[in-house]
Amino acid sequence: MVVSDLKVLASPAYKNKIINPYNFLLYSHMSKLGVVVRDFELNMLFLSSWDIWHLHWPEGYLNDPSIVRASVLTGGLLGLIQCLKLKGTKIVWTVHNLRAHEGYHPKLERKFWELFTELLDGYIVLSETGRLELLKRYPNLRDIPGFVIPHGHYRGVYPNAIPKEKARRLLNLPLDAVIVTFIGQIRPYKNVPHLIRTFSMLNDSDVYLVIAGKPSSYSLEEEILKLSRSCGRVKLYLEFIPPEKIQIFLNSADLVVLPYSEIFHSGTALLALSFNRPVLVPNRGAMYELQRAVGRRWVRVYEPELTPDTLEYAIDWALKTTRPREAPLSKFDWENIARETVNAYRIILQK
Repeated sequence: MVVSDLKVLASPAYKNKIINPYNFLLYSHMSKLGVVVRDFELNMLFLSSWDIWHLHWPEGYLNDPSIVRASVLTGGLLGLIQCLKLKGTKIVWTVHNLRAHEGYHPKLERKFWELFTELLDGYIVLSETGRLELLKRYPNLRDIPGFVIPHGHYRGVYPNAIPKEKARRLLNLPLDAVIVTFIGQIRPYKNVPHLIRTFSMLNDSDVYLVIAGKPSSYSLEEEILKLSRSCGRVKLYLEFIPPEKIQIFLNSADLVVLPYSEIFHSGTALLALSFNRPVLVPNRGAMYELQRAVGRRWVRVYEPELTPDTLEYAIDWALKTTRPREAPLSKFDWENIARETVNAYRIILQK
């Protein structure tokens, strides 16, 4: 299928590739179908007409601690949406989160979502669970087109040539140890301090915990450093992990643990699975749906919160479960996701 007459603004499209290649992968595959996709910039309002403005993470401005800046920026976003709607552009939201992660401005946030959801012409959610949660929170969205289109995998996106033994040598980890890994930006809701406390209660001296990612605040970094001092088997790499080094942390791991206190969807879980690493996640959001799609040999869920027993059983599961060489990720191929997204645009444009 090739479509040459669709013009799409995306926020973002390509410019966040290094931090999160999700958008780059989506729109690169969409471009192969003939769709014109550009990163949103103010001058784009006047240079051309656009069929779709596709927004991701519109709540991002609400993560600014300053109520003044958050108010001005969210108000500006809503104003720009109204301008484009007057020009005939359809507004589409991909629902990565149902609320801002930091929760700094609850009153402003409630008003923002009320106004934002009224301006939408269509939405995309990454799972059926996400669709149900979205419509429960914002029932007015039942009146516009909605589509379930999954998050794509990251297989082949990052370098992946370093074997386990070499990866462990690069991290100065014992070759015969069991390595439990957390990777990704460290924010309060990702519950890393709780993971360290839980891990420290394990008695097995042959199990190590690797924490790889940049904390979102100085206070969170200090808490993690303080907790790790009491357990010599916790290894910290508290910095942004560049794309070429992701393979070192994932290929050295026996189990990837994502102990989030809140989770809707998880690109990091798909990243770990793209490197064929088993994943332990809470039974929240769409994680059970991910387990059904990939299989119980690759995804293990727990509830209500991570405990030493839960972690110990998961380590035993990760080591003793027989798995194929690769996690089955065909459902998450980007070619199909791009086609489904273009089809969603077509339906939205007909309304």
